Amino acid sequence: MTDTVETRLAAAGLVLPALVAPRGNFQPCTLAGDLLYLSGKGLPLRDAGTVPVPKVGGQVSVAQARAHAHDIALYQLAVVKQALGDLERIVQVVKVFGMVNAVPDFTEHTEVVNGFSDLWVQLLGERGRHARSAIGVGSLPMGFAVEIEAVVRFR
Repeated sequence: MTDTVETRLAAAGLVLPALVAPRGNFQPCTLAGDLLYLSGKGLPLRDAGTVPVPKVGGQVSVAQARAHAHDIALYQLAVVKQALGDLERIVQVVKVFGMVNAVPDFTEHTEVVNGFSDLWVQLLGERGRHARSAIGVGSLPMGFAVEIEAVVRFR
């Protein structure tokens, strides 16, 4: 059996999630030459309009937000697979940009976004190492605690 992203996923007991249609006039990703630009993706932590938006460093712990970033990493891999047909076409993850919906004095943004980065490096090896920014924001859509976008070079 060859060592592929798919076999690494299976060995880790992970399954790529089903994709959902975007809630707006945009695409989950766009191809431009040999680059795949992934739209920002987050996963809601609340039902819209029912409770206040949870903030990392407040109602959401660093560990919970990091796990959320991990789940976003799986989702974004599913987007890549749908776009390219095969995760082995990934040549290099070029850039990751993570936004953390945090309380004003929060400073552990990189620890949160590591949930995304660590999984991509685990599954993609050296191809998964990337440049990255992790910032704090005052709000994100749909009650997201974390939203992450990426740029992937492919063959």
